[in-house]
Amino acid sequence: MAYTINPHIPKVRWQAVKMLREGKSSREVARYFGYNQSTIVRWEKKARMLHAGPIPTESSRPKSSPLALPEEVVKKIIEKRLERNRCGQVVYQSLLKSGVQVSLSSVQRTLDRCHLTKKRSPWKRPHDFTLRPEVAFPGAFLEIDTIHLRSPLGHLIYVYTLIDVHSRFAYAEIIEKIGVEASIRFLKKARGKASFPFVMVQSDNGSEFSIGFTHALKRCGIQHRHSRVRRSNDQAHVERFNRTVQEECLDHVSHGLKTLKKALKTYLPYYNEERLHMGIDYQTPSQVMQRY
Repeated sequence: MAYTINPHIPKVRWQAVKMLREGKSSREVARYFGYNQSTIVRWEKKARMLHAGPIPTESSRPKSSPLALPEEVVKKIIEKRLERNRCGQVVYQSLLKSGVQVSLSSVQRTLDRCHLTKKRSPWKRPHDFTLRPEVAFPGAFLEIDTIHLRSPLGHLIYVYTLIDVHSRFAYAEIIEKIGVEASIRFLKKARGKASFPFVMVQSDNGSEFSIGFTHALKRCGIQHRHSRVRRSNDQAHVERFNRTVQEECLDHVSHGLKTLKKALKTYLPYYNEERLHMGIDYQTPSQVMQRY
C-alpha cells in the first residue's frame, strides 16, 4: 500500500474495513473515502491478517540495497567488536590493518544496527575538559591510582595501577593491603619495568598517597602532584585504564588473589605491546617508546 506520513490514516483504514463488514460494497466505501476500489480491497485483506485494530503504514525502507556491505565483512566487524569490546574507530583501524577495505561510517552503522554500541544517557550532564600538564616525552607525567575489588570470601583485594600519559605505557599489580609503603614499593617496581625515567607522578588524595609518599618520591628524584578534589578529569587517563583492565581482564576471572595475579600478568604485555590505542593514533605503547 502507498506510503504516507499522515498519523490518522491507520484509523481511516480500519473505519473503511468496518463499513465493508457492516454490509457496504467496496465500491461504495471507496466512493465515500475517496480511494480506489482496489485499495479498499487490499485494506480488508490486510485487516484479516491483523485480526483487529488500526492498519499501520508499512515502512518505505527497501528490503535490500546494491550498496550493502558483503555478509563476510559484516561478520568480521562483529567479530572484531566482540573480541575485545573495542569501539568502532578501533575496529575500523584493525580491519584496515588486516586488509579489509571498509569505511568508518559503515563500521559505525553496522555496530549500531546490530545493537553493539553504547548509547550515551540523555540525563548525563557534559563535563568541562580539565587542562592537563603538557607532556612531550615518556615519563614526563604519569598517573597512579588504586582499584578496590571484593573477593568471594568478602574481603577486599586492591589493584595498583599506573599509566604514562604520553606513551600510554601501563603497569598494574594485585596486592592484599594498600598504604604508603605499598605505594612506594609499587612505584619502584613500575619504574623498573619501564624503559624511561619518571619525572612527575600524579595521584588522588587517598591515604596511600599522603605526605609520606610525596617525601619518598622526592628522595627518588620524582615530583609528586595531587589531583584537585572532586575533579575526576584530572585523573582521566588512569581512570580509563582502570575501567579497561577491569572490562577486558579482571571481570573475566574469579576474584581470587592467585587468579587475578595470573590474569593480570598475561594481560599487561598485550596492553603495552599489541593493543591499539586511540589516544596515540592507533599505535601501541611500545611503538611510541621506540621513538625515544
